[in-house]
Amino acid sequence: MPALSTMNPSRDDFAALLDESFTRNEMHEGSVVKGIVVAIEKDLAVIDVGLKVEGRVALKEFGTKARDGLLNVGDEVEVYLERVENALGEAVLSREKARREESWVRLEEFFNKGEKVTGQIFNQVKGGFTVDLDGAVAFLPRSQVDIRPVRDVGPLMNTPQPFQILKMDKRRGNIVVSRRVVLEETRAEQRSELVQSLEEGQIIEGVVKNITDYGAFVDLGGIDGLLHVTDMAWRRVNHPSEILTIGQTVRVQIIRVNHETHRISLGMKQLMADPWDGIEAKYPVDARFKGRVTNITDYGAFVELEPGIEGLIHVSEMSWTKKNVHPGKIVSTSQEVEVMILEVDPVKRRISLGLKQTLHNPWEVFIEKYPPGTVVEGEVKNKTEFGLFLGLDGDVDGMVHLSDLDWNRPGEQVIEEFRKGEMVKAQVLDVDVEKERISLGIKQLAGDPFADAGEIKKGQIVTCEITDVKEGGIEVKLIGTDLSTFIRRSDLARDRGDQRPERFAAGEKVDARVIQFDRRARKVQVSIKALEIAEEKEAVAQFGSSDSGASLGDILGAALKARQEGEK
Repeated sequence: MPALSTMNPSRDDFAALLDESFTRNEMHEGSVVKGIVVAIEKDLAVIDVGLKVEGRVALKEFGTKARDGLLNVGDEVEVYLERVENALGEAVLSREKARREESWVRLEEFFNKGEKVTGQIFNQVKGGFTVDLDGAVAFLPRSQVDIRPVRDVGPLMNTPQPFQILKMDKRRGNIVVSRRVVLEETRAEQRSELVQSLEEGQIIEGVVKNITDYGAFVDLGGIDGLLHVTDMAWRRVNHPSEILTIGQTVRVQIIRVNHETHRISLGMKQLMADPWDGIEAKYPVDARFKGRVTNITDYGAFVELEPGIEGLIHVSEMSWTKKNVHPGKIVSTSQEVEVMILEVDPVKRRISLGLKQTLHNPWEVFIEKYPPGTVVEGEVKNKTEFGLFLGLDGDVDGMVHLSDLDWNRPGEQVIEEFRKGEMVKAQVLDVDVEKERISLGIKQLAGDPFADAGEIKKGQIVTCEITDVKEGGIEVKLIGTDLSTFIRRSDLARDRGDQRPERFAAGEKVDARVIQFDRRARKVQVSIKALEIAEEKEAVAQFGSSDSGASLGDILGAALKARQEGEK
C-alpha cells in the first residue's frame, strides 16, 4: 500500500483508509482479541483493543481476578469483540464470551478424544443442573448425576469434579455432560480389580444392601454379591427378611465367581455344620419323632424335625380314611405333630414321613371289635353299580355287594329300595386289613333259605303258595321253606289252553313237581305241567294200557277215585 499523507490526505487516501477499516472490522468482529486495560472506572474496565474506539467490560466478568484486586491498568487481557462500534461510539467487548470461546475450543478437543473434563455444579434448573466448565455452561440431566438417584445434591455443589461430555452443539450453544458415566467407569475398574482378588471358598464380610423375595444383595466393598435364600440357612427360609436386615454386616463365603459377568454367588449356611451329616443314624426308619409343620402344599406337608432338617408327609401318608382331602384340612402351619420315619435319602437330602402310621389302623381296630359274623349298623353313604357303601364305626366304610342284598331278588332291583342317609344293619362277612376293605351282607341277616330247605330232591312233589301273578307266569313260595321261585306260563299246565296265569290268584295253593334243585348254584325250579304229565303216566300204568280200549278220561277217573279212597 502506498504511503498516505497524514497532513493532507487525498480522496484516494480516504478510500484506502476506509477499506483498511472494513477489512480490520471483518477480521475482528465475532472473534477473541487481545487488549490493554487503560482505565478502571468503578465496576468497569476500559480496554483498548487497537481500534479507533475503546470498550468497557464489567469487572465481574473477570471473576476472582477482579474481586481480589489483581486486575490493574496496563494488564493485557483477551476479550470477545462483538461489534467495533455501537450507537455510543464504543466497542462492544465481553470477557465472559471470550472465556467461553476459549473453553469451546478446548472442550471440543476433549469431546473428540473422549476425555473427561473438570467442572463445578453451580445451579439447579428444570430437569437437572448447570455446570461451569471453565467459562462454558453445560447441562447435567438429573439422571446423569449419580449411579443411583440422589436426594440431596448439596454436597456436590461448587465442588470441582470430573465429567464426561455426552453432546456438543456450538450453533445452539448446548453442552450435555454426565457425572454418572465417570462413576460407572471408575466403579467398573474397581469391580474388575475386586473380582480378580476374589476366590471361591473365600470367607469375607459384607453389608446387606438390598433384600428381595429370592435373596439379598451384599456389598463386598464396591461390588455386590447375591446371597440366595436357599443359601442363608440349612433350614427352610420363607423370606430373607426373617434373618437379615438392610445395613446388617454379615459373614459370607464365596460360592461362585464369574470373572466375565462379575456375578458373585454367596452363602451363609456353608459356614455352619451340615445337619445332614450322619442323618441315617440320627433318624432311623420306623422311629417316631415330633416336629413342627412349616409348609403345606397340595401334595403334602413339610415338617421340621430340627433346624435345617425337614421331611415331607405325602398326602397319601396323612390319614387312613381321608383319601381325597387337602393336607390343609388335616394339619395346620406351626402345628406340632408326631411322625414316623418312612425313608431317608442322604444323597437327595430327603426324608419321607408318615402321619397315619403313628395312629391306630382303623381296619385293625375294626376287625378286633367286629369280627366276621358280627352284626353292625351304618349309614348309607353311596350307591354304585356294584353295591352299597355303609359308613361304619371308626370312620371306615363297608360295602354290601349286589349279590349280598337279597337271597331271591336281583341286587339291581333291591338296591333301589335304599336311600342315602338311611341307617341299615348288615353282617360282617370279611375284613381285609392290607387292602383296607370291609365286606358286608344284608341278606345274611335273614338266614340262607337253601340251607334251611331240608332234603328237597328233583322229582319231588311240593305244595306252593302263589305270591304274585304276572303275565309271563306266577311267583310261588315253597310251603315249609323260605324258597321262592317263578313258574313260567309254559309250565302252568299240560294243555296249552290252560296255560293262563289269570286262572290263578295270589294266596292260592298249588301242587308242583321239582324239576331242578341245585344248592351250590342256588337254583330251584318247579312245574305244574311236569306234575300233570307224571300223574298221567302213573295212571295209565295202573289202570289201563294202550290196547285196553279205555279212554284217557276213564283211566284218569279211575286213578282219581282210587286216590280218594286211599286218602280215606
